[in-house]
Amino acid sequence: MIGMIVRFIVSALVLLLVSWIVPGLRVAGFTGALIAAAVIAILGYVIERVFGDKITRMGRGSIGFLTAAVVIYFSQYLVPGSISVSIIGALLASLVIGIVDSFVPTTLR
Repeated sequence: MIGMIVRFIVSALVLLLVSWIVPGLRVAGFTGALIAAAVIAILGYVIERVFGDKITRMGRGSIGFLTAAVVIYFSQYLVPGSISVSIIGALLASLVIGIVDSFVPTTLR
């Protein structure tokens, strides 16, 4: 449970950091980043449950990338005024988030 909370908070912080780096993505504050991170986590969980063990390691990364891009894009409609993103910005943000997520430890040991 603590690992999930840490991963959630790290994801929100990474999303906020990525908004400063990636053109076409603007997150107005930590609240918008938390909401987007929650939506990404929930949607990713649902998709993994739907596909279950049928997804390969490579497929899981691809689905996670596309899911994050779609959710980042549609988060601007869930959090009006807090998040603004273009399609290219969502794809770039998803790519950067995936790269950072592979290097940043998101569990407590």
